[in-house]
This record gives sequence, C-alpha cells and structure tokens, in this order.
Amino acid sequence: EARANKRCREACISAMMGPSLGPVNLFGEGSQEAKGEQARMSSIVGALAIADLVKTSLGPKGMDKILQSHSRGGSVSVTNDGATILKSVLIDNPAAKVLI
Repeated sequence: EARANKRCREACISAMMGPSLGPVNLFGEGSQEAKGEQARMSSIVGALAIADLVKTSLGPKGMDKILQSHSRGGSVSVTNDGATILKSVLIDNPAAKVLI
C-alpha cells in the first residue's frame, strides 16, 4: 500500500509539472518587454493616468463622470464613484492594471 501511494504521488507530481521543466513563455503574441528606465517610465505614466482619471471625482466637491459603454449597446451611466470608473475603463498598461 505504501508503494502504491508513493507511485500515485509521483504520478500526480509529474502530471502537474508537465513533460519538461524547460522555459515557459509568459508573453502572448504581439506583446512587448520593457526593461530598466523604459519600464520605470511606463509604470509612472500608467500611475499618473489612473490618478488623473479619478482625481476630479474625489472629495466633497467631486464631479460626476459620464460613462458610455461600447459593449452594452452604448448604454450611458453617470457616477462619481472611483471604483466604478476604474472598473469600466479598459487598461493596457501593466502597472496601471496593478493599481486597479
């Protein structure tokens, strides 16, 4: 019974690890890799864009935003909730996605 359990564990581990332990490509088709100063500036630009998007809706004098959806038949909604605004925006900057 102990041998059967050991074989079962080994089979489970090999199934989880796949056929080889070679490198795995994390980037999708058409993706870009940024390093060093370029990556840092991309992160800063993403953070500033998110801040600019919601800062006028914050505080007691926060303004409402009009959101128009392209996927739901062009429905229009009005909100001053920062979380709702951020959920409805499509973001492609990796650093900005982390902030949301």
